[in-house]
Amino acid sequence: MRALIESMVRPLVDYPEEVNIREHEEEHKIVYHLSVHKEDVGKVIGRHGRIAKAIRTVVYAAASNSDKKVYVDIM
Repeated sequence: MRALIESMVRPLVDYPEEVNIREHEEEHKIVYHLSVHKEDVGKVIGRHGRIAKAIRTVVYAAASNSDKKVYVDIM
């Protein structure tokens, strides 16, 4: 899942080397914390959150056969 998120985010940003994804796993959920350079936050979120929503939709669809709920947190 980490590679999927990176492959979607890196082409969007100006500082791809600063894309960082941390994974926090609990009993019933997995949270991916995505952080990017401060100048790239707007590019990852998009107008009215459209790009962030699209990223989350793809990740949720890819994890639909998993037993755990998956969340993407953009910081």
